Amino acid sequence: MSGPYRILLCDDQELIRMGLRMVIDSQPDLAVVGEAADGHAALELSTELRPDLVLMDVRMPGVDGLTATRKLCAGPDAPKVLVVTTFDLDEYAYGALRAGASGFLVKDALGEEILVTVRAVLRGDVMMGPSVIRRLVERFVLPAASTTPDERLDLLTGREREVLTLVARGLSNQEIAARLFLGETTVKTHLGRILGKLELRDRVHAVIFAYESGLIRVGG
Repeated sequence: MSGPYRILLCDDQELIRMGLRMVIDSQPDLAVVGEAADGHAALELSTELRPDLVLMDVRMPGVDGLTATRKLCAGPDAPKVLVVTTFDLDEYAYGALRAGASGFLVKDALGEEILVTVRAVLRGDVMMGPSVIRRLVERFVLPAASTTPDERLDLLTGREREVLTLVARGLSNQEIAARLFLGETTVKTHLGRILGKLELRDRVHAVIFAYESGLIRVGG
């Protein structure tokens, strides 16, 4: 990375954008390159500015954040999207994760938490605890979930299923390596193959898939 990460802010509340800009622009490795007040503007500015990360509100007039996230993540060279929401147990936030967002941030988060979350998403790491994802899945997925296992699980080797299960339970690559008596690089290789075979965007979506596919059960 030759310069700071480029970040686009999208929220219909100017005060929220101002607060996020102050936190992000205080860091030498991060820079806010633009602001949008709705999803339509976010899509246009993303095409023009090519940000690395979009901080996206979900509830906005006109084109909402869910629609904008789906369109952004479906495009070539898509930026990462971090949903900014009022409540962590929010159907819109979960919908945005399903649409391709890499996680979410609660609006009243402290500055240090915002920075940790932003950097984690930029690295491709999990930026929310497995307990939060588990609660989201329990609330929004399980009531309508199919009892038939997802056929895509058949694409995975036994070892890859083991790795995916441990990722979904919230273990880091280092912890998975210790549990399975593997090198950390080998775990990263397995995870890369899992994401490729299942056409998943990142670890967050691997966790969601593990629950939705029936690989692991809430409380299991």
